[in-house]
Amino acid sequence: MSVRFESLETGLRISDPDDFYQALIDLHAGLDDDESQRVNAKLVLILANHIGDLNVLREALQCARLSASGRRDGSRHGVDQFPATYEQ
Repeated sequence: MSVRFESLETGLRISDPDDFYQALIDLHAGLDDDESQRVNAKLVLILANHIGDLNVLREALQCARLSASGRRDGSRHGVDQFPATYEQ
């Protein structure tokens, strides 16, 4: 069964994904595991507040969960590319 996201933009929208990824890595420099988890949680909440749309946020949660559990549609998806469809 395919999962389609109606509201969540899953195509690449970051103008320079390599720079963003480096900034994300740099954010964690010098932090221990607990601090790193806290900064990730704070970042998620800040971005969720910025998005504001509960439908988009629910789809993002579902997309992240499916991606973390390894359920995908068979295409190649990297750090800077998010799939629009997942097989469940």
